Amino acid sequence: MLEKIREGSQGPVAKIILGAVILSFALAGIGGYLGQTTEQPVAEVNGVKISQTEFSRAFQNERARLEQQFGEYFAQIAADPNYMAQIRQGVVDRLVQQELQTQLAAELGLRVSDDSVRKAILELPYFQIGGQFNNDRYLQVIRQMNFQPDAFREYLREEMTRSQLISAVAGTDFALNSELTNAVALQQQTRNIDYVVISKESLQQNVTVTEQEIADYYDLNMSQFLAPEQVSVNYIDLNAANLTLETHVSEADVKAYYDQNKAQYVEPEKRRVSHILIDNSEDDDAAKAKAEDLLAQLQQGGDFAALAESSSDDTVSAEMGGDLDWIERDMMDPAFEDAAFALANKGDFSDVVQSEFGYHIIQLTDIQSQQVKAYDTVKADLRAELERTEKVNAFYEKQTEMGAIAFEISDTLVDAAEVAGVEVQTTALVDRNSLPAPLNTPAVLAAIFSPDVLEDKMNSEVIEVGDEHVVLVRVKEHVPAATKALADVSEQIKARLVSEKASELAKEKATTLYAEIEAGKSLNDLVTEQSLELRQEAALTRQAYTVSPAIVQHAFKMAHPTDTPVVEKVELNNGDAAIVALKAVTNATVEGEIDAQLKQNITMAQVNKNYMVFIEALKAKAELNLPKAQAATE
Repeated sequence: MLEKIREGSQGPVAKIILGAVILSFALAGIGGYLGQTTEQPVAEVNGVKISQTEFSRAFQNERARLEQQFGEYFAQIAADPNYMAQIRQGVVDRLVQQELQTQLAAELGLRVSDDSVRKAILELPYFQIGGQFNNDRYLQVIRQMNFQPDAFREYLREEMTRSQLISAVAGTDFALNSELTNAVALQQQTRNIDYVVISKESLQQNVTVTEQEIADYYDLNMSQFLAPEQVSVNYIDLNAANLTLETHVSEADVKAYYDQNKAQYVEPEKRRVSHILIDNSEDDDAAKAKAEDLLAQLQQGGDFAALAESSSDDTVSAEMGGDLDWIERDMMDPAFEDAAFALANKGDFSDVVQSEFGYHIIQLTDIQSQQVKAYDTVKADLRAELERTEKVNAFYEKQTEMGAIAFEISDTLVDAAEVAGVEVQTTALVDRNSLPAPLNTPAVLAAIFSPDVLEDKMNSEVIEVGDEHVVLVRVKEHVPAATKALADVSEQIKARLVSEKASELAKEKATTLYAEIEAGKSLNDLVTEQSLELRQEAALTRQAYTVSPAIVQHAFKMAHPTDTPVVEKVELNNGDAAIVALKAVTNATVEGEIDAQLKQNITMAQVNKNYMVFIEALKAKAELNLPKAQAATE
């Protein structure tokens, strides 16, 4: 079993799992939850507490994924507390699953080799350009995640170790050719049916609805006839990006700014280095001795790249002769960095240097000296920066003035708009979920429906809706939510009652006709007597879309016929009823090679089933303490 697990960790499922891990961190980063502490765990699994820190990390990753998926609409979705509670609970469930897997992996003594970690890094698409691993891209991505190469490899090793278990369940699943053939034959099976539909519309002429029934339905279901609360809003939209400068930024202004801030346009010295790393986590003395032996070989003329490839424990950089690409100050471990910047000439290498990751020998391969960007190369950016600065300054002046005027003259926005140099805009009468941008944010909605603004008809305070972007609002008209009058919904209720009664009549008629068939009458005879339409499907498939889904699903659940058709009644989702006669079942003949996509679909269906069984089995054996859903900071 353990061998299968280890083999499975190299499969496509493992790569998908690791890819999802990388993507979630690339979206959300990890800087925001380093150093947090908590006393109240979100869950406890076999005595191991899942901290609020872990929950916050996973929740922010999921939130970032949803923001990317839904874009500007996410703010509206996130305003629904029930929806966000479901998201939080889903995050807790996943953390519990991961902890169960981690504990089982430790119990089985699983560990991922250095070679497997290196191979995974080289194959992950997030580190590739044009389908090939790119070291610059690799370093850029992991630095965005606040990782150094050595620390990232250890993190990835832990994730891969846990994913071995999932791969054992999902990645090693297979189906015999006979099983695949039977599954395909079953999927492609066809059924020969006759059926009749008793339509509720055809029976509506026999339905009567009294005024009393309409009134009773209205009294019992008033909540269904609420007219939503509506509001019309006057507002001022002040955005620095939309401001027009009274004077243009001159060339002299740009040059003066450049001269005053030359220090900002200095490109610091960069160094390209390679290294040989010897891991000292298991035996420090042996690691140091090995590093010193390698240094001696270099001093005697040994090839640095060859020694790095054969001896370095940094398996990724070793593939490239130890190359770590360009580094600047404050990027690496202090001891490593000091040694790297102490080297004077290309080709020089350091003595053995100790860092938190082990022992290094560092070689300088290239130097890019400190440079000052020329004025001509940056003047366009400087002009844009100066113009933005002036707009921002003007924005804050206008914001302060219009906020003060809106407070002093609280019964209109006209004076505040005049100070800001913008027009007062007005929305139509809409419900709270239909307000246009930039009013469709939680902060603006809270202000509009606050007592001061909604009830006292005062101007709101200045509300920030973006960077250098604010609004002021006041309610022009408000229509509270109210139950619609019976007269306004009477026809709607009548149509609903007619439909419900007609549906009951259709079901009753189907029951009566079915009883006659059970008594010995044929479906054809009933069709003739009742003037019904007999419909036929000689080769009904599971994917048929011309027949009601309820009929298709029921037809494929019916027992195979023998000498006579099997007849059953079916209630349809639209309120109609049907009688279905299954006359024959034709099994598909599968010849030749089964389509690869079809094979994958069948296998993945089995994979999903086995994975859920695996998770439920772990939960059943574990001691779980799951407090109520956490109120995470959003």
